[in-house]
Amino acid sequence: MTGIPTPTAQAYGDLNRAYEFFNERLFGGDLPGCLITFQRKKGCAGYFSGRRFRSADGSEVTDEIALNPVHFHMGTVEVLQTLVHEMVHLWQHHYGTPSRATYHNTEWADKMEAVGLIPSDTGQPGGKRVGQKVSDYPAPGGPFELACDDLVRDGYGVAWIENTVSAAAAIAGDSISDDGEGDEAEDAEAAAAAAKKKVKYSCPACGCNAWGKPGLHLICGTDKVDMAAVD
Repeated sequence: MTGIPTPTAQAYGDLNRAYEFFNERLFGGDLPGCLITFQRKKGCAGYFSGRRFRSADGSEVTDEIALNPVHFHMGTVEVLQTLVHEMVHLWQHHYGTPSRATYHNTEWADKMEAVGLIPSDTGQPGGKRVGQKVSDYPAPGGPFELACDDLVRDGYGVAWIENTVSAAAAIAGDSISDDGEGDEAEDAEAAAAAAKKKVKYSCPACGCNAWGKPGLHLICGTDKVDMAAVD
């Protein structure tokens, strides 16, 4: 044993550290513990699921906050923003009155603003603060931004993000197999070359993604807003 944290311990340990930090700073330590997981739900940066897990003996239950590692390349602040967004859902599950599944109601929106995240269905100022799909942006100088700044200044950062080769393969619609067949180097090269011919576009409201030629003007069919090119 070397004493060096494994990638699993680093990735989940860092997120648990952030959860505990924001619980104290933004929620007064009122939130119970939960199970943080990585899930690749398409078009979703994260989600909350109440009472999703139980202990093996059935004596305890806990909630789940799932984060999508595909979005981790956006940066540490964006990952923490998603985490706190889902923590507000967890708060509402225990102390408020949630609406139907995945709906963001006024109570949720008010709590978001209280912790320093402004709800907006476009992710920008002026968007609707309630609805089925609602994103958010930090309030300048608000509680979240100040707390996040302190955490990052203390050396916090996302330890692991997606490998660029894997991302290129996903963009190209290919996958590198692990069954020993074919040449991985050639597969990676081909995937990277294919990725250069395409640009990723993302909807700021729902997070849905599309790929196409550079310079396209794409509009999200669900939210009717312009999709932005993502580097």
